[in-house]
Amino acid sequence: MLPAIDIKHVSKHYGTLCALADINLTIQTGEFFALLGPNGAGKTTLINVIAGLALANKGTVSVMGHDVINQYPKARQNLGVVPQELVFDPFFTVRETLVIQSGYYGIKNNSAWIDEIIHHLSLDDKANQNMRTLSGGMKRRVLVAQALVHKPPVIILDEPTAGVDVELRQSLWDFIQQLNQDGHTILLTTHYLQEAEALCNRVAILKQGRMVALDSMQNLIGSVAVGYILRLKLSVSILPTALQKLQICYNKGLHDLKIDDYDQIESVLEILRHADIKVVEMQLLHPDLEEVFVGMMNKTEEEQA
Repeated sequence: MLPAIDIKHVSKHYGTLCALADINLTIQTGEFFALLGPNGAGKTTLINVIAGLALANKGTVSVMGHDVINQYPKARQNLGVVPQELVFDPFFTVRETLVIQSGYYGIKNNSAWIDEIIHHLSLDDKANQNMRTLSGGMKRRVLVAQALVHKPPVIILDEPTAGVDVELRQSLWDFIQQLNQDGHTILLTTHYLQEAEALCNRVAILKQGRMVALDSMQNLIGSVAVGYILRLKLSVSILPTALQKLQICYNKGLHDLKIDDYDQIESVLEILRHADIKVVEMQLLHPDLEEVFVGMMNKTEEEQA
């Protein structure tokens, strides 16, 4: 099976600025993939290269086996992109916008699918409103609809929930997850790391145009030595001396202890039993993608120093 997106040795420079440095990445058909990084990491530049909106100085990119330069029409037909910026034509209604977008891809009689998209994105009552009258969140919904109007097998979402309310965010992800289950490949960039952790199978992290991590979500979280937080509510407010070195925070009666592994939990409890201190509540907080991301950024900064 052809990969959905195949990126080989892609580099991109803007004058003396290196936006992308020798990026190699293969996203398989049907994946829900996260592309993460701080502002200026090169995420949007890479998306623009995939979409054929920017020319790489080096390397090749293909979408569903079609080169984005030499086979641009076929590559673009297989790709739907939701841009980060709110780009729209203010002179058309929502429905007219989607009909025009269908025409761009040479699709006629697309009303049934347009109606379905409008419904799933909760745009039913806005379908005949002019685009310029919509709120920012509603305009973003239309951008998502535009990206889906030609039923592309590969969908790129560049910060799709920025400035979007909680209700829309949930309905949008329900719809996108269903598309993924139906076989669509999803590439997501987001600053909401909880979204990426909950939705995506694999993740790549960019920093200053370079790929600093590429792995499954589970392996990435498990491989970075961030440890665990053991949160305790005790019958006393002062920890035994042997545990004070593990404490990283005490707030509202809760002691947060940094531990390295599960075995250390029993050691902590043994010390508390010997001190005749009762555990009222106990919670183990696992590392998450945000901790991994911050740790990865700090690590790369230390290596470059």
